[in-house]
Amino acid sequence: MPHSSPDLARLAMTVLQPGFDGTVPPGWLLRALSEGLGGTVLFARNLTGPAQTAELVARLREENPAVVVAADEEGGSVTRLQASTGSFWPGNRALGVVDDVERTKRISREIGRLLAAADITLDYAPVADVNANPANPVIGIRSFGPDPELVSRQTAAWVTGLQGAGVAACAKHFPGHGDTVTDSHHALPTVHASLDLLRERDLPPFRAAVNAGVQAVMCGHLLVPALDPDNPATLSRKIMTGLLREELGFEGMLVTDAIEMGAVAALHPPGEIAVRALVAGADAICAGITSPDGETVRELRDAIVEAVHDGRLAEDRLAEAAARVLALAGWYGANAATRKADSGGEGDDVGLEVALAAMRVVVADGHGPCLSRPPLVVDIAPRLSRAVDPDTLTGVAGALAELLPGTTACTVTPETAEFPDLGDHERPLVLVAHDAQRRPWVRDLLAQAVRLRPDAIVVETGLPGEPTGAVYVTTNGISRASARAVAQWLTKGQ
Repeated sequence: MPHSSPDLARLAMTVLQPGFDGTVPPGWLLRALSEGLGGTVLFARNLTGPAQTAELVARLREENPAVVVAADEEGGSVTRLQASTGSFWPGNRALGVVDDVERTKRISREIGRLLAAADITLDYAPVADVNANPANPVIGIRSFGPDPELVSRQTAAWVTGLQGAGVAACAKHFPGHGDTVTDSHHALPTVHASLDLLRERDLPPFRAAVNAGVQAVMCGHLLVPALDPDNPATLSRKIMTGLLREELGFEGMLVTDAIEMGAVAALHPPGEIAVRALVAGADAICAGITSPDGETVRELRDAIVEAVHDGRLAEDRLAEAAARVLALAGWYGANAATRKADSGGEGDDVGLEVALAAMRVVVADGHGPCLSRPPLVVDIAPRLSRAVDPDTLTGVAGALAELLPGTTACTVTPETAEFPDLGDHERPLVLVAHDAQRRPWVRDLLAQAVRLRPDAIVVETGLPGEPTGAVYVTTNGISRASARAVAQWLTKGQ
């Protein structure tokens, strides 16, 4: 690293938000925090339960009390703190189907209470993308829906509820990841929309979030030619500063999506991405995957410092970015009394209530809705997007087993792509699918199974498709709450 003042190196550390491995903070992370590291992001790999999570965060705060501790806790399929059980609360699609802003506020406030109990500063949520393309491989049920007005009011309600619990919200993925067919974890998506369409469809939810006082916004790794034909949003001053700051009036912290994601990692080395993002207007650089010895963080720091020395990154811009990170930490500190007073909560009852309201059922003629005997549950489990923890399951089999002991289950994966022997035709059969309408192999397996067993119950946990089976249930999302709702309805007909 070129010779520089400790203050400059500290500014560079302040704007970084790395992840780490393990359930205890590694030595390099503690040293970095003592040197002014401004943030860190927690994943399911770091967390084993509420007590351990709180202890982990407390240890981080011993080194830097103002550290911005972040997590992706969207509810539904994307959960870090409840990855082992499934989220107690339905995700955005279910909330959009119900479209009751007061219930949405209740759900997001419960998520805020969960995070507040662990002293987590920032939730990388809500997803404010309008899921305009049903073939979208990474947003889908993470979006409130395809209608901009619905997404706008739901986004504002979600922000209000979460921040009412004293935890900062982060609307993502600016300027809108909904109309894509590429997962930005793997490659750079392009949004092929006119400027007028972007303003009518994709931008209103972010404007609603800003008007609701959202403390942070996350930019998406997206190429949007109508806004900037040359640079993805993460590296575009036109989008980050011109559109978000100057036009929409956002004054809070702007954080990048993880810079190791394929969409931008293929364009530049990590340090160059960080520098260009800061020049474009980002305030915090998220690096979800780092080297075991922390060398990644030191390299990012050094690249930022070198860019200031070379004149590529103005020191005033870096100082502005660091100040916004510290301002978010200050907002969190100022809301300590809110978190303390709001520590009770409703528990997970509101999650089940909303999941039941979001569920839709089509029953074929002559078939009843109830299960009275333990079924065989076949979970057709495609690979979900990399935003979802790899061990995430729908939970339907477990929820049914709680109510009907003796329930058995098996899983069909893309590798097997074939059903086991469906066994005794006298035994009820429940088929669980996810986004069958955009996965031909899942559709084919469902059709095959329903031909053999016309009495099968089909549960779709993704975007609804054409009804099939004797009973067709759509949950509009994956969560513990949604699985419990299915099990309750199927066993009690409620």
